[in-house]
Amino acid sequence: MNTQERVRQILAAEADAISSITVDDSFDRAIDALYDCKGKIVVTGMGKAGLVSRKFATTLCSTGTPAVFVHPGEAAHGDLGLIAEGDCIVAYSTSGKTREVMELLEISRHLSAGKIIGITSHADSDLRELSDIVLDMGEIVEPCPLGLTPSASTVVMHAIGDALTLVLMERKGVTKHDYGLRHHGGYLGRRARTDNE
Repeated sequence: MNTQERVRQILAAEADAISSITVDDSFDRAIDALYDCKGKIVVTGMGKAGLVSRKFATTLCSTGTPAVFVHPGEAAHGDLGLIAEGDCIVAYSTSGKTREVMELLEISRHLSAGKIIGITSHADSDLRELSDIVLDMGEIVEPCPLGLTPSASTVVMHAIGDALTLVLMERKGVTKHDYGLRHHGGYLGRRARTDNE
């Protein structure tokens, strides 16, 4: 297989993973929980999932929903104090077994956190048990030759986060003016300030 064929194969595997996401009433419940959240959205994940969750938090912020990323490793050393009563937690973990993430969720219950939304793939995921709402990533087959490198799984995580963000933004009626107030820099900030509504 030549390079171009292999690239097309990888892109197709990632596109297939996105198209295989089961969209059901769990998404309705997740959007309702995020919309009704009285506090902020706390997002967490470890490793590659942590990088995806950090992007999700920043995109929420720029589209009208206050959010913060909490590193699950640092949570055990004081950052758990960022979680307050009424906050909603979104946890990313393909396996749903990452010790630091599970520990953060277990202890956050003692801080009177609100709904926990888990984004996970594995059927035997511990995250499913700790979550009020589960968004199922589906069964992921990584196109990595070793079957290990997160690629299709992180693309699916990104897609789910983007879908949640955009639907939530629409429900809140966020305008270009609102967007520009939160994202005033760079090309997007300039467009938000100068384009017609």
